[in-house]
Amino acid sequence: MKNLFSFLLLFFSLFGQAQVERIEPPFWWEGMKNSTLQLMLYGKNLAAYSLNIPAIDKIEVHRVENPNYLFVDLDLSDQQHGIVEINLLKKGKVQTIIEYEIKVREQRPNISSFNAADVIYLLMPDRFANGDPSNDAHPSVTEQPNRNDKDGRHGGDIKGIINHLDYLEDLGVSAIWSTPLCEDNDPRVSYHTYAQSDVYRIDPRYGTNEDYRLLADALHQRKMKLIMDYVSNHWGIEHWMVKDLPSSDWIHQFETYTNTNHRKEIHSDPYATEIDRKELLEGWFVPTMADLNQNNPYLLNYLIQNAIWWIEFAQIDGFRVDTYPYNNPKPMTLWLEAIRMEYPDFNIVGEGWMHNSIHLSYWQEKSPIAAIQGFDSKLPSVMDFTLNDALVKTFNEKNAYWEHGTTRLYKNLQTDFLYPDSDNVIIFAENHDTNRINDFYPEFKNYKQMLSVLMTLRGIPQIYYGSEIGMTGKKEVGDGDIRRDFPGGWPTDVQNAFKHEGRTPKQNQYFDFSKKLIQWRKTNPAVHFGKTLHYIPREDVYVYFRYTEEKRVMVVVNNNLENQSLALSRYSEGIAGNTQAFDVISGKSFNLPAVLEVTGETTLIFELSL
Repeated sequence: MKNLFSFLLLFFSLFGQAQVERIEPPFWWEGMKNSTLQLMLYGKNLAAYSLNIPAIDKIEVHRVENPNYLFVDLDLSDQQHGIVEINLLKKGKVQTIIEYEIKVREQRPNISSFNAADVIYLLMPDRFANGDPSNDAHPSVTEQPNRNDKDGRHGGDIKGIINHLDYLEDLGVSAIWSTPLCEDNDPRVSYHTYAQSDVYRIDPRYGTNEDYRLLADALHQRKMKLIMDYVSNHWGIEHWMVKDLPSSDWIHQFETYTNTNHRKEIHSDPYATEIDRKELLEGWFVPTMADLNQNNPYLLNYLIQNAIWWIEFAQIDGFRVDTYPYNNPKPMTLWLEAIRMEYPDFNIVGEGWMHNSIHLSYWQEKSPIAAIQGFDSKLPSVMDFTLNDALVKTFNEKNAYWEHGTTRLYKNLQTDFLYPDSDNVIIFAENHDTNRINDFYPEFKNYKQMLSVLMTLRGIPQIYYGSEIGMTGKKEVGDGDIRRDFPGGWPTDVQNAFKHEGRTPKQNQYFDFSKKLIQWRKTNPAVHFGKTLHYIPREDVYVYFRYTEEKRVMVVVNNNLENQSLALSRYSEGIAGNTQAFDVISGKSFNLPAVLEVTGETTLIFELSL
């Protein structure tokens, strides 16, 4: 395949004067619903030139504070695919001709965006698998590989993910969320890639833009989905535009360095001060991440078009948006509306690390809480951090009473009336910023309990790479400890945990249970979009049902150290006249007894039938 970027931008200078170093988006497509495209041209003193495009009648040229930029609005409503010549002129004479490509739109794969029928697998590409050691370093970026450094680059890449799709398919996950893959040229700790330096380029240590598209294609062939981690709040200070700002208000700047206060609840706080609000929205996340000003119309257009470009180019299936409440909310609604105008069913989840359902639900579109203040985020999905709080505590609080133990789960679901669509929230026990769940619950029996709950509650479950083989890690030790290399992902690894024969008995114990539960979940629509019915926990036993008209699942969570006897007459509403049960975990069928005996520290999952 011919390298896309070898022909997307073809520059030639007639007189060697106007040097265009970049044009973004690097190419576009015909037939978009929004027929206006805003090109960004960058080069030395481009503002001194005029511009015309013979093939397009309606163009508008915008000059900004920095003379090295031109922003050009094109009306493509009547433009068909092909090469469009852009002329840069001085004193009426053509100085440079740029050949810009308008492409034919591809038909998107017949795959829905991520939803409650999916199980999402979160991975960090640098720590998952190294499929191409030749790209571990690259002359265009600074940081070199050092696998002995927990905070260094270890060499994982896109090819490493592609090479292990059989493993992920066998596990049963149906969608991959990779932490960002665009270039991060920070000299240190660049592996997480949240301080991006070029948002139109895959980091060369991960591969190429074409490799990213190949990943999406490979997933789609397996009826799996690709979720892109999108960062709209900040860029790295090594970003080429941050180094030569189009205008001083492109990023938020203070007289002295100002950090965000991280108080995300300020958005809905009726008593919040302007200085607190300003520090939240305009303060920098960290000193190496410049805070973007989405109120700048050119920047907002840039982010909109960049997001659409990746969806169209790579055919991705969803976005996870990093640090969502740190963005200015009003322009971000425009960002969301623009994306969903082109892709109405495209799902987008925002990270909002808050510990109260009221504040979380505020960010889901059509929120009745946000409506009190006349606000609608237009954001389809949020990450349920409140359930995360419950999941990491519940199974360490044995024989609990009233507020603790399984009551945490019960009370969390009691607030679901706050969410316009509780099926479309991401539920999880851990991610790349938290302690590993296997450190919270070092015993396998408690992992089984946690995963059984995660796979049966409403919402879209997300698991974190390696937990399915018992990987551990402590946040307090450092981020590198919760982002360890997956064993077997590197050619020199002694152990290969991607294979059954390469895993230890303990690792296979974790994997086999995880696989059984995840694969079962794919087959049961009751736990995808079914209704929920739950009972007040008694003696730290929590019972709930997921059901449709055709399917009914009963879940029994015994959080006691001791065995419990449950009189099933109490649960007749949920049992709904069914007399038979299939035990999903044991694989056995039986007649429902009058009294169910439940082993201590056990979660049971039953498919009910007449």
